[in-house]
Amino acid sequence: MTRLDEVEYGDQSNVMERKIMSGSSKITGAEFDSMVDRGAFDGLGPRKIELIRGELCFMNPAGPVHDDYIDYLTRWSVENNKSTVANIRVHCGFVCDDNRPEPDILWLKPRRYGSTRPTAADVMLLMEVSDSSLANDLREKAQIYAESGVAEVWVVDVPASRIHVMTHSDGKHYRSIEIVVPPNPLSPKCRPEAILNTAELFEVREE
Repeated sequence: MTRLDEVEYGDQSNVMERKIMSGSSKITGAEFDSMVDRGAFDGLGPRKIELIRGELCFMNPAGPVHDDYIDYLTRWSVENNKSTVANIRVHCGFVCDDNRPEPDILWLKPRRYGSTRPTAADVMLLMEVSDSSLANDLREKAQIYAESGVAEVWVVDVPASRIHVMTHSDGKHYRSIEIVVPPNPLSPKCRPEAILNTAELFEVREE
């Protein structure tokens, strides 16, 4: 088993940039939820806003490569599930202790969430598509997911064409980290029959 903080994942410039961009004092998850309910962020356009470690983090809109990977993984997720197995959500925030991350794709336990926000206990599989955000997703974001007990996290490393699969949280870190590269198939622990074709996911298309 490899612990997350024992793996070298490069520099942390993206993490620092996000923290500097927030320009906000520490706020709680409950305060953030109230701000969302009041429409406090409605005028900020398409930027994604997350609450991480008490700070507001503003992410710029994704580019076409990032969107293409999310489209592919969303289609694969929907095609390999039924409504009685998992709810598939894209760019959906959830309660992650006192954090409010908004990962790219979530597989949630199948129920209606109209009256309450999903929590980490509802998350069956979480996916982050990473290019410029890779260092942040593998360190800070992975740690808050582990701390809240998210069962399984996939970080899709677009530049390196590989997927970091994290499972078995000990409450601080993921005790198991596997790196899957094409053409090896990949299946989530919650649904082994759903097989991701990694070679097709990472293939380069030229128009």
